Amino acid sequence: MAYVTIDAVLCKGCQLCTLQCPKELLYLSEEYNQSGYNVVKQKEGDECVACKLCAYMCPEAAITVYK
Repeated sequence: MAYVTIDAVLCKGCQLCTLQCPKELLYLSEEYNQSGYNVVKQKEGDECVACKLCAYMCPEAAITVYK
């Protein structure tokens, strides 16, 4: 099962990753990080295909994809 981890400290909530996910598994949560940004989270489930588009688009390199 593939999944992503998002470093909440680095995430600035730009949502570029959410726009790139072909399965629409990423969303902007209501949780804030220590810098005051809403952070992106992955939805529950095992639909991630590890395409890594989210990680490629992240300007902060806050996303790691695992297969």
